[in-house]
Amino acid sequence: MKNIITIMSKEFTRFFTDKRMVLMTILPAVLIYVVYTFMGTMMARVVLPDEYATRVFAVNAPASITQVLQAADIRIENIGANETPEAKERLINKEADLLMIFPADFDALVEVYDLQTAAGPAPNIEMYFLSTEPNSATAYHQITAILDLYETSLVNKFDINRDNTNADLATAEDVAASIISMIMPMLLFIFLFSGCMGLALESITGEKERGTLATLLVSPLKRSELAIGKILSLAVLSFLSGLVTAIATILALPNLMGGGTDGMVDVNIYSITDYILLALIILTVLLVMVAMVSIVSAFAKTLKEAGQATMPLMIVVMLVGVSGMFGGGVPTEPFYYMIPLYGSVQSMSGIFSLEYSTVNIIVACISNLVFACIGGYILTKMFNSEKVMFSK
Repeated sequence: MKNIITIMSKEFTRFFTDKRMVLMTILPAVLIYVVYTFMGTMMARVVLPDEYATRVFAVNAPASITQVLQAADIRIENIGANETPEAKERLINKEADLLMIFPADFDALVEVYDLQTAAGPAPNIEMYFLSTEPNSATAYHQITAILDLYETSLVNKFDINRDNTNADLATAEDVAASIISMIMPMLLFIFLFSGCMGLALESITGEKERGTLATLLVSPLKRSELAIGKILSLAVLSFLSGLVTAIATILALPNLMGGGTDGMVDVNIYSITDYILLALIILTVLLVMVAMVSIVSAFAKTLKEAGQATMPLMIVVMLVGVSGMFGGGVPTEPFYYMIPLYGSVQSMSGIFSLEYSTVNIIVACISNLVFACIGGYILTKMFNSEKVMFSK
């Protein structure tokens, strides 16, 4: 144990004294928070411009349509038919957003019109807008949708949820958990594996390429102690790297999904128990990831070769991470949680969706530890192979 702690201390010192590695660990988290917040702010401004008043001109606007639009907080300015050319000119000059021209006696024409017996076309509303102007295009599509709904209501035969305004039984916590459970497992897997790649490649292939690993191999230190020390220290460092990025992502999600405390996502829905179980899953699956990358790194002769060799592993991890976004819910059979990586993704999805079994989480953690031990055993055998460790 003393030798293992010595190896871990060496790895920690190498990491925390390297300003470049520390910066590259923190920088992605900062960029994610800034980019997500910026994207959320921009989307909110595009969808809902601040304090913008839509300007709509109307000719022969009937009282019924005026009331419908006023209910949607849209005000119209009535003008005469002779002012139509001037209104179109103002549209072109971006001084107005929409021009609506109704036939005279529109309400009376609508009342007597019958689709089954009509001899001519239905009453027509002419609408003019400027597609190159976002506010004008938005006003056109918004008012068209409102009028389509109004037209449907004119031949109303039945109602849906007329007296029940709370038909959606999903709570705000359910909505937030559903969104987070689809996004976070994939992001966490990518962040964690990326951290493993950067640290393990440098710790094993980098030292192998520089010759420092050979010095450790010829020392009285047992190869198994070296392998265990490497795996444990890299897992802890990878956990810190993934934790920083994950926290930044969680903090940025409300800004991305609607902005601030009034957004669609409230991350204050998880208990201390949820976070403890999540930490256990992350720590144990990190041991598996580190073992995988370490084995590939030990085979490689150079950092470039190791980077190329780990790309297939990255693709596999991404595919497994994406699997948490699809399917018919979190599986309940313990067998699925024995599968390396996949069981951890499903555990994360269950925790984030607040639909998990503690027994399945424990099964996933035990499975991860078993596969990490197998990986450590393989890495020890590789360290014992002179052909693998000293090949040119």
